[in-house]
This record gives sequence, C-alpha cells and structure tokens, in this order.
Amino acid sequence: MTLATGRYPVRVMVQPVWDTVTVQVDDATSVGQLKHQALQAAVKTTRDERGYVVKFRGAQVFDESVSLGSVGARANAPFIVLPARRQPVR
Repeated sequence: MTLATGRYPVRVMVQPVWDTVTVQVDDATSVGQLKHQALQAAVKTTRDERGYVVKFRGAQVFDESVSLGSVGARANAPFIVLPARRQPVR
C-alpha cells in the first residue's frame, strides 16, 4: 500500500551479513541510493559500496542511476544487495 506521502517500504537482503532490512523509498529513489541505505543499515558502513551489486526480480540492475519507479518496484518489493565478486567458501 502506497502512503499519502508517496513513500513505501521495500525489503533488502544484504548478503554478507544475511540480514533483511526495510528501507523507506519513493518512486524517484535511485537503485544506488537504495543500495547505500541498505548497506548503511545492515553493515553500518558504505566504505566498499562500489563492490556490491543490486538484484531485483532475479536480475542485476546494471544502471544504478535508474529510479525504483522505472524498474517497477512497489511496496514490499524484494531486493538483494550482494558482493559483485563471488566469495570463497570457508
């Protein structure tokens, strides 16, 4: 449900910590801004932000300057933020 303010929550799974955070966004929020906010909430830093990618509906969003409205995000839409490079299994 979209609120009167135009803001709505989306769910973001941040893989290095396997934590799901909720981020309040609007249709004009860029994918890059979403990634920044999710990393800040889950990892508490955005220092290595360029080393992460965003996936929506199973596909990587290559242009992080596009808005969430243009990729079709709605309230409670699921996103994944994960390292751009595969991590070795220990």
